[in-house]
Amino acid sequence: MAEVIGLGHVGIYVHDLERMVAFYRDTLGMRVTKQNWRAGIVFLSADPEGADHEIALFRGRADGADSQVINQISLRVATLEDLRVFHQRLVAQGLRIDAVVNHVSALGCYYFDPEGNRSEVFWVTGRACWVPIAHLIDIQQPDDAVLAEVDKLWERLRHVRMGDRMANEPASLELD
Repeated sequence: MAEVIGLGHVGIYVHDLERMVAFYRDTLGMRVTKQNWRAGIVFLSADPEGADHEIALFRGRADGADSQVINQISLRVATLEDLRVFHQRLVAQGLRIDAVVNHVSALGCYYFDPEGNRSEVFWVTGRACWVPIAHLIDIQQPDDAVLAEVDKLWERLRHVRMGDRMANEPASLELD
């Protein structure tokens, strides 16, 4: 039976991205693993060999006491088939699916829980990718077709090393 095997990461909306990156990096000792300053996103990890990020910081937190702080809570599953099962369960429950995306290093199904909190279930592909990226993908395709899409993007991005920035960063998390 498909089940969540652990917490992957938490995404946080922030007012001051530079200040928050400095805090997590310099005060807490985490390492910047992925970044796209034009898109306003930086990922950090305490253990980059074990998890490519545990914290994702997103520029754009609204002002006000009731502003949304959490961008997402991401839960890991063991297999691609588990991800498919969870996608089907979420749809069957009538929950709103935000997107199913190819991050190269993982495939994620973003959804809104019964109280409207944005969450993700994801499967780690085994392809290290140090670029924050999100391309729509149909995970209902056969495994070889899904992995071919992952590998196509991985071939384009594999030269970017952990913590480096892409030359000509896109202003979104999608590539042309």
